[in-house]
Amino acid sequence: MPFDQPSLKGRALRLLSGREHSRTELERKLQRFEEEPGSLALALDDLQAKGFISEQRVVESVLNRRAAKLGASRIKQELQAKGLDSQTVSDAVAELRSTELARALAVWQKKFGHSPEDAAERARQMRFLASRGFGGDTIHRVVSGGDND
Repeated sequence: MPFDQPSLKGRALRLLSGREHSRTELERKLQRFEEEPGSLALALDDLQAKGFISEQRVVESVLNRRAAKLGASRIKQELQAKGLDSQTVSDAVAELRSTELARALAVWQKKFGHSPEDAAERARQMRFLASRGFGGDTIHRVVSGGDND
């Protein structure tokens, strides 16, 4: 291996220094640099054994960065796209659902801050919250002002 090119482990560590990545993400990103079959899996096994790759840290990172702005279904999509274990994703989404109304209300308040004046404005506000991944019941409660129950 030439000295001007980093090893697979070096590339993986460089990616991990920027943000947390799941093993699946690292495999996708580093697959084209694999010269010998199986060398990528060995490098990632070593990094995982040493604690550099952690599904739990990936979940915590995504929740920390995205939960204030996005609904549970959108975050669930992101976590699934990262190739995380389905049980880990379900547990994280269950935690998010308990705060969904408060988070949706905060996002709506920041963007609009007032109740819709007509049906077109109401639909626009609802589409906005839906695009952020909030559930239909939550959207309805926030836009209709039934959040004070």
